[in-house]
Amino acid sequence: MRILLLGSGGREHALAWKLNQSVWANPLYIAPGNPGTAQCGINVALDINDFDAVAAFCSKEKIEMVFVGPEEPLVNGIYDYFKAHEQLKDIYFIGPSKEGAKLEGSKAFAKEFMMRHKIPTAAYREFTIDNYQEGVDYLKQHSLPIVIKADGLAAGKGVAICQNHVEAIAEFELMIQQSKFGDAGKKVVVEEFLTGIELSVFAITDGKNYLILPEAKDYKRIGEGDTGLNTGGMGAISPVPFATPGFMYKVEERVIKPTINGLHKEGIEYTGFVFFGLISVNGDPYVIEYNCRMGDPETEVVMARLETDLVGLCIAATQKKLDQVEIKTDPRAAATIMAVSGGYPLGYEKGFEITGLNEQFGKQSLVFHAGTKEESGKIVTNGGRVLCVTSLDKNLEEAVNISLDILDHIHYEGIYYRTDIGYEFKPPVS
Repeated sequence: MRILLLGSGGREHALAWKLNQSVWANPLYIAPGNPGTAQCGINVALDINDFDAVAAFCSKEKIEMVFVGPEEPLVNGIYDYFKAHEQLKDIYFIGPSKEGAKLEGSKAFAKEFMMRHKIPTAAYREFTIDNYQEGVDYLKQHSLPIVIKADGLAAGKGVAICQNHVEAIAEFELMIQQSKFGDAGKKVVVEEFLTGIELSVFAITDGKNYLILPEAKDYKRIGEGDTGLNTGGMGAISPVPFATPGFMYKVEERVIKPTINGLHKEGIEYTGFVFFGLISVNGDPYVIEYNCRMGDPETEVVMARLETDLVGLCIAATQKKLDQVEIKTDPRAAATIMAVSGGYPLGYEKGFEITGLNEQFGKQSLVFHAGTKEESGKIVTNGGRVLCVTSLDKNLEEAVNISLDILDHIHYEGIYYRTDIGYEFKPPVS
């Protein structure tokens, strides 16, 4: 099957690695890809938001399946573009319609959807410039801390947790009055703050049936012990120790089923992955956010544990036959640790040579490229999050230690990574 995977990050390297294992994947193209994905297939220099260019490539290369990695093309309607195109409409497509992608593309839409289908989530209000003063008055009397979210896509930076009312009103003004996040912040969602522990749950759906993939937990803060600024993700683990069968039963019954049923009832076309960003509050799951694709860096542990053929899974989804497939999961623990550029998530430099990538790290470990590029025959840094190391072992602590040992052999100027991924689940030292 001739497959095109769209994207260029660590998530896409992990997806390319998994797709390439399938007997179905021949050939596998990745657009635009990175030096890591080039080890799994053929990189193609395409702007994934230029739908005409993507369409022309698909026609020329007789692509049979398109798999969309990141959210932006989905929110912009690439699924609808393909289905409206006579020559492309029969291509198997992994990713929701523009309406379905609103689950991620609009916080207000997602909240309203959850309210309609009685899916547990934090209480909220939404505001625009038209009721700005009402929003200010609402913030003044809101309990602390206060969560303020830009409605649209803001490159993962559109959420502020404010510890006092002055900070909250200032952030609210920056978003609505001063366009801190451009159009993404024209509408703002104000939420109550939920106290608990977070995790990520993933399902693949054909629009009616669904299958649940291995769960994961990511670590957003730059510093050890979950301190400092938020990032795109400093690492992830799977499985999540507190995601017991009892807890996951609640997740499925209260969150996943009503979400998939809600999409079906509302006639929203959705074939692909749903990311449920959850928080466990006293053992009960609440939805913090939806994503309309796989997460990053969670994909780097989920794909490592997924034993089911990914291409076969995608074919079943596009043929509305997921009820005829089952998910098989590696029982081992997986841990991924992200190496970032010095200064990230604020200012950082690019172009530093990366050494140590060609060492033999054993079958239980994988190095996934995120922000890298090839320059004069060398691999150099090309982003804030540069690469990650995923390892599998019988327990979480060992998986983390193996990834750390490998990172000790990889070098570039300014390299930084957290050494405590999974810290809250490590057994106490006796």
